[in-house]
Amino acid sequence: DFAGWTFERCNLRKCDLSGVRIAESRWTSCRGAFVNFTGADLSESAILACDFNNGSFRRTVLAATHVTGSKLTGADFTDARAMELRFEESLLINAKLVGFSFRRQSVKKVDFGQADLRKCDFRQAVLDDCSLRDANVAGARFDGADLRSTDLGGIKLSDAGLFRGATISRDQAGQLLGELGLNVR
Repeated sequence: DFAGWTFERCNLRKCDLSGVRIAESRWTSCRGAFVNFTGADLSESAILACDFNNGSFRRTVLAATHVTGSKLTGADFTDARAMELRFEESLLINAKLVGFSFRRQSVKKVDFGQADLRKCDFRQAVLDDCSLRDANVAGARFDGADLRSTDLGGIKLSDAGLFRGATISRDQAGQLLGELGLNVR
């Protein structure tokens, strides 16, 4: 039971923390490629400037957890319980976030490039300086989302309907139509 502990500049490469209770913990500048948090309780924790690329967060409890300035490239969040999870200024490139809810959140500077965002809920969210480039957004919801400063490159025509009701800029609309092969003048 490591609840409430502070971890600073720890090297956790390939460390197995599966099933560990580490709620209300604070992680600062830790490095842990391929770290295994499967089934751990990280609720109400803060993860700041950490590098947990290719980490496993499968079935992890992440309720009210805040992730800021961190690298989670390739991280697997399959079946994580993530109510009120917040990401800010982080890399989630190629991460698996199927079914996550970002509803009504303000998401700032998060790169979701090539991430698996199937069935995610972005309704009424504000994505500020984010990227959804080449992300898998099948079944995701964007009703009322503000995407004006978000990179939407690689959106497929078949996914265009998912963005019904979202707000994008004129430049983004021109870019999207151009990527679909239409000439915008």
